[in-house]
Amino acid sequence: MGVGGAHLRLVGAAFVLVRADALMPRELDPVLPPGWLALARFLRLFAGPEARRGRAGERLARALERLGPVAIKLGQFLSTRADIFGAAFAEDLSRLKDRLAPFATEVAEAEVAAALGRPLEGLYAEFGAPVAAASLAQAHRARLRDGREVAVKVLRPGIERRVGADVAVLRAGARLMVRWAPTTRRLEPLAFAETVVRALELELDLRFEAAGADELRGVMARDGFMRAPAVVWEGVARRVLTLEWAPGAPLSDPQSLAAPDIDRPALADKLTRAFLAQALDHGVFHADLHEGNLFVAAPSRLTAVDFGIVGRLGVAERRYLAEILWGFLRRDYGRVSQSHFEAGYVPAGHDPAAFAQALRAVGEPVFGHRASEVSMGRLLAQLFEITALFDMRLRPELVLLQKTMVTVEGVARRIDPEHDIWAAAEPVVRRWITRELSPVSAARDLARELRTTVGALARLAAAAGGPATTETPAPAEPGAPEPPASATAPERTHPLVWIAFGAVLSALAFELVVLLRLAGFR
Repeated sequence: MGVGGAHLRLVGAAFVLVRADALMPRELDPVLPPGWLALARFLRLFAGPEARRGRAGERLARALERLGPVAIKLGQFLSTRADIFGAAFAEDLSRLKDRLAPFATEVAEAEVAAALGRPLEGLYAEFGAPVAAASLAQAHRARLRDGREVAVKVLRPGIERRVGADVAVLRAGARLMVRWAPTTRRLEPLAFAETVVRALELELDLRFEAAGADELRGVMARDGFMRAPAVVWEGVARRVLTLEWAPGAPLSDPQSLAAPDIDRPALADKLTRAFLAQALDHGVFHADLHEGNLFVAAPSRLTAVDFGIVGRLGVAERRYLAEILWGFLRRDYGRVSQSHFEAGYVPAGHDPAAFAQALRAVGEPVFGHRASEVSMGRLLAQLFEITALFDMRLRPELVLLQKTMVTVEGVARRIDPEHDIWAAAEPVVRRWITRELSPVSAARDLARELRTTVGALARLAAAAGGPATTETPAPAEPGAPEPPASATAPERTHPLVWIAFGAVLSALAFELVVLLRLAGFR
């Protein structure tokens, strides 16, 4: 799709929202400034019949469903923040998670058979009707020939074309923001759009999702906070994914938390700890943890599905994240500020002490209060003001992390309105800090550096010495001049190379011994 076509689709999307009174809905009139109120009333002149049907959340959900997969993803994210937008608004949007209109079972069966390259009966003894339908795919309950219950995920027919059109619109919107809204440039709209586009491209190949599910299943098993169903690899293709059936009820079902034997505080704690353990300890995390992708079972069993979006963090990002969280947990705002400057999240020209002061203004009102006592909307607004004041730019490599953190916090609040995210995070962050920043860890890192240094010096010594030879030189002819010494004897390694090698080795070994003593080894 060309740029002109993308811009037309963007205008069309805005018109769909205006027709549904979902762009600046009438419910916002009491809080809009005079200028914005006048604009909202003008736009309402173009509203259609659907603008009179239902609450703001219901109207927005219908409009986003019409606009396609990328818009639906936005609605899924908004639905996790009932604390910001209100419980009724979030509940109205929650249908976008897994309750969209499904396509016919017969079509799904044909898609599965074509993707797997064999008749349906060759793998499945039973293949049921859709049990959940989302923006890109829908899920069917089935039974394998060996008796195992499974979930079969099938991409919607023609979804690649729809996503391609949405991607063009997303890029066009990002370019317009850069051109006409200079204040948004620090949010890196183009980089943000490309991050979303890349995630969507990976979601359209279910073989990648199968690999992510298999990897995260192993990661989750190490911590025990969350589980993932096993992949049935013979039922995997580009447009089909088969997983063992997840136990419990989907968290998107309002009745899933109503059972008396459900431990809601434990579930909320496990969700927070599962995400942090994945990100900090393993550098890979489920990046789409909304209620439609979580199943709960008594008393506090949590199972994740839908691994289409997997986030990854490098070693440096994991370290900075842990140090920032640890600083907040200890209310050491100077350390939090220092970590931001070391990571380059705040430009070097700013004052670290002033940034620490701003962080204190954010952190202190939160500590000691339950989630129900904290206005997340006000907190996010304050954080946005601070990022603008200190010229903090969006980091594309952290987009999935930040989006998932906000989603997880919102879902945990819904599970347990009294959830204390800091108390839940503390054991995981403490474990990481103790392990990675302890003298034992320093000794381990030093030993690794020692091996690398010794190897490099050994190669340097070998290069300086030259190749040794064992051949006996041929006897010289009578009268021929004597060959130079360098031609008849191998070069010797310069003594300074060995002196340097020994000095570095001794220094590293001494530091290793000191660190091991500090760690308690005798």
